[in-house]
Parts: sequence; structure tokens; C-alpha cells
Amino acid sequence: MNAPPLVLALVGGGPRAAGLIERIAVNAPELFPGGALEIHVVDPHPVGAGRVWRYEQSALLRMNSMAADVTMFTDDSVVCDGPVRTGPSLAEWAEAVRSGGLSDVDLPADVLEELDRLLPTTFPSRRLQSAYLAWFHRDAVAALPAGITVRQHRAKVVRVTGSPRGGQRVWLADRDRPLVADVVVLSLGHLDAQIGVEEKEMLSYADEHGLAYLPPDYSADSDLSAIRAGEDVVLRGFGLAFIDLMVLLTQGRGGKFAPTPDGLRYEPSGQEPRIHVGSRRGVPYHSKTGYRLQGDPLPLPRFFDAAVADRLLDRPGTFDFKADVWPLLAKEIGWGYYHELFTGHPDRVSLPWQEFAAAYTALSWYDAEMAALVEAAVPAEEDRLDFERLDRPLAGLEFADGESLQEHLRDYVEADVARRSDAAFSADLGAFMALLSIYGQLPRVLNSPKLDPGSRLAHADGWWMGFFSYQASGPPPDRLEELLALSRAGIVRFLGADMWVRAEDGVFLAGSASAPDVVRATGLVEARLPAHGLAETADPVLAALRGAGDVVEELLSDGRSTGLVRVADDNRLIGRDGVAHPRRFALGPFTTGRAFAAFARPRTNAPGFRQNDGVARTLLRLLAAEGEGRSESVA
Repeated sequence: MNAPPLVLALVGGGPRAAGLIERIAVNAPELFPGGALEIHVVDPHPVGAGRVWRYEQSALLRMNSMAADVTMFTDDSVVCDGPVRTGPSLAEWAEAVRSGGLSDVDLPADVLEELDRLLPTTFPSRRLQSAYLAWFHRDAVAALPAGITVRQHRAKVVRVTGSPRGGQRVWLADRDRPLVADVVVLSLGHLDAQIGVEEKEMLSYADEHGLAYLPPDYSADSDLSAIRAGEDVVLRGFGLAFIDLMVLLTQGRGGKFAPTPDGLRYEPSGQEPRIHVGSRRGVPYHSKTGYRLQGDPLPLPRFFDAAVADRLLDRPGTFDFKADVWPLLAKEIGWGYYHELFTGHPDRVSLPWQEFAAAYTALSWYDAEMAALVEAAVPAEEDRLDFERLDRPLAGLEFADGESLQEHLRDYVEADVARRSDAAFSADLGAFMALLSIYGQLPRVLNSPKLDPGSRLAHADGWWMGFFSYQASGPPPDRLEELLALSRAGIVRFLGADMWVRAEDGVFLAGSASAPDVVRATGLVEARLPAHGLAETADPVLAALRGAGDVVEELLSDGRSTGLVRVADDNRLIGRDGVAHPRRFALGPFTTGRAFAAFARPRTNAPGFRQNDGVARTLLRLLAAEGEGRSESVA
């Protein structure tokens, strides 16, 4: 008599779950040979794409990565124990579909039309990415060995129960009987949070005065119908959420952009509001680069590799992010920047690379000798890397009126687009590549209990993540060109840096430290994603597990919480008793392993791929042992 198949439940079916299935497929022949396993993927949204990348969103919304820079497949740069299984990047997949090399792909008409004009340097729509992810999921399932099957459930999970010693009951919203699994993985992706006290007060104020207030949300899910045409609305936040909202409130309402010899011109539909935007920095995220490296291959990582991280973690006592970690990161980013500048643009430097590199290696980033070295070797000030100037470009600037601020910021954005579109400044791409390389080791440093609690919250989770996004996660350059056109048309107005908002006088008042002008607005939109924390989670599974003591927040040594769900090194959930659950795992940004993206740039030894591989191998060993015990019991 054969034992029934084992059951693995994946709660969440987006890119992370698809990547885990692919790693199960390649590792199963070694660790689960001949085994019988049912994988149940539960998600109310389409598998592969999940909520964020689902097809059912505006065709205007796009990725902030070029098609050639997106892959779901490992390559020989990935250091993992399981086999490497190569496959196409998004750009290569699109070309294969166009050429007929993938005959099993059935795409909507608008995605097929986009494929016809897609280049490797195109920033694709999220709908196109959705099609790639859906195909990858099917490809990963097809790669599973005989005996391992996948079942999909378009439903929402409301809770998970069960003993550590036995079956886990996964309760779905649309049925009375649970799905019983041997092992559960929470691959939930980005999550909603309950709105906070300030947001509740703003909502109450808006209701009382007939105003519109939208708390943090995912742009594709935002109901913008309350934002009325012709009225003033404040968007608080200048990152990617703002870019999405800008598009939806302008093009999404029928407006059009027309090319002219002087740049884009915006032709309004009359349905747009007047958008006032500001933030702490007061400027948008830097444009993504539109070129490739011009110099020699980058030798990364150089100053923040595993050995450096080990030495940092082995030091006695606590360490401080700003004092002990940031200088190492800055030096790594500077190495990528100057290596590309010296090897790609030798006419703009006055020392040979080897001589500069030797001196650079011996110095710390904030040494006075480092500044002198750079000044001597790099004649043009615009070619020198200054993080403080980059981080706060409006610091110390005060404008006499709002119009002066508008002109200054239009000049700033124009210069940013020009620089990020000109390969003469490819050193910026060198810095970007170094930023990516940092994430090979940074998560385990940020997650170390030895990091000073105050610096951890103030700098690591706050300043650092904001700085990384500002420098490396900006929009495509044409989005900033559209921003300029909207500014020239008077549809978008810049508020400036250190913006403030007050609910007063029956409206929302908004201003900044950059100019004396004050806006009276009838709408306020929080142009940012929800800040998820376990105590404020809107996810019913995590809320139920927290109530039962089966998941806990990560606590710092001073008792403060990061809001992240604690997981062990192998991604098992840790409960109130401090013990890792033997049958429950979690992957994603809501956990203490949060820094790993679900897909990555090719040939970057992406941490997410390494993590997926490690978890897949742990799951297969666990399931193999469970299967052996079950077979012995049946016998």
C-alpha cells in the first residue's frame, strides 16, 4: 500500500512562490527522488504575477527596470547549493515569443502589441511583466519531476492552525473545510497595514469638511475618483508611488503628451486636478540610467564582501550603522563609481587607475586624505561623488517665491534626465551596480542584534532604505520628462523640501522650508506604500498567528520593535516561545529577511535566488524525512 502524497501549501502565489517552485524542481532529483508531493498555491490573484504584477491594472503603469535587467532565472553568477537552471530575461523571453520560439504563450492583444516594439532598453508595462511571470510559473511547474504536482486555489487564506508535530490546517475564506498540509510557506509579498492614528484623524477631518483623503495604498488599487477635476490636491511623497499617481491623474484621465522641438508638451483633458507635490528631499527619485557601462568589468564586491561583514559581526559589543556600516557602504559605492569613471572615461581623470585604486584602498571614505585624493585625481567637481549633496539637493536653499522654486526644480530634473541619459556619466551606473552588490551581505548585518538599536531604526531602516530607493529605484527618464511637461502646463507644482501638511481652516494647508508659499487644498494623498508592521497588519493570516503567539515581531535590545516577523536563518517562523516552528516558513519583505527581491538583474548573484534555493532544499529534506516516516508507518 502506497503512502498518500505529502502536501506543501504556499500561501501567496506571486513571483516569490513561483521562484520557490522552480528551485524545488531543480533540487528534487537530489533531495526528494521519486517522492510524491502536492504543492497547493493559494492566492486570490493570478499565480506567478500575484497582486502587484497582475494583468488587471492600468496599461499606463510601467516597471522601473529595463527589460534586459529583469530575470527570474539563476545563472552562473549565483552561488547556491542547488543546480543552476538558466532561462531568458524578460527581454530575451519577449524576443523568443516574437520569433515563435515559445509557441505555448497566449497573450492579450495589448501585450502582443507592446512586444512588437520592445527593446532590451525599454521599460516595460507591468502587464508585460505579468505575462512573463505567468509564463515563468508555468515553466517552473513543467520542470517538476514526476510525482510532484501543483494545484491552484484562487482564494484568500484567513488563518493557519495545527500542531508543530502534525498537519497544518490552512483555512480558506471560501470553504468550510481546511486544506491540510505537512508544511506551510507564507510567501505573502507586500502587505496592507491598518491605518494609523494620524491617518484616521485625517480621514475624520476630510469627512467633516467634504475633502478627499487617501491613506497609503498600492497605486494600482487606489480609488482616485474622490480627487476632483480642477481642484488642488497635495501628494505627500515624491517616489515611485507619486509617479504612478501622477500618471493615473493625468494620462489616466485622458490627457496626452505631444513631442515638440522644446520637449514634451502636455495637452490636458480638463479632468485633471492641480497636483502639489513635496517630500523630505523635495525632489523626485533619480532617473534610471539609459546606457551601459563603458569601462572594464566591475570588480564587485570589493570593500563590503562576506569577509568584511564577518569581521564586523565578530567584533565585541554593539556597532552603529552610521559610524561603522555606512562608511564601508560608501566606500563600496565609490569604488564602483570611480572604477567606471577611470576605466570608461580616462580623459576626465589625472591619475592612472591602478595608482588611484591603491591609494583609495588604503583610506576610509571620510578621511581627509580621501577627499584630497579625489580632488587631485578628478579635476571636474561634477565628476566627484558627494553623497551628502546627492542626498539633500535642496538643503540650505530658500527661494523668494514659489515660481523661483518651480524654475529651480525644473532645471534640476532636466539636468538629472540629461545626466542619466548620457553615457559620458556612466560612472553613475557604476555606483548603481555597487549599490546592488552591497545587498549580498547587508541584510545579515542589518538583522544582527549587535547593531545599535537607535542607529538601526533611525538610519538603517529609515535613512538607508530611503537613500537606496532615491538613488537606485527611480523612474524611467521619460516619466521625468512627463513630469516636466506637467509642471510647465501648471498641472504639477513643486512644494519643496521638508514639506509640512496641516488640517486647518476647513482645508489641507501645505508648504515647505524651500519657499514661503502655502497651498490650500481640498485633497491629500499619501503617495507612499503602506508601512507594514506585524502589530498593524491587515493580513488575516499574520493577525491570527500573532494572536495565537505563533509569530512575533523582531524586538531590539532596548525593547522597541521593527514590526518585522521574526524568522530563523532557514526562514522558519519563530513563535512567542522563541522556538522555530518545524513546519512553517515565511519569505518576503514582511520578515527579517526582507531585503531580497523576488526577481533580479541578471548576473548579480541575486540574494533572492540564493534564499529561494536554500529554503527549497530545507523543505525537500524535511519532506523527504516526513515521507520516510510515513512509509515506515504504512509498512
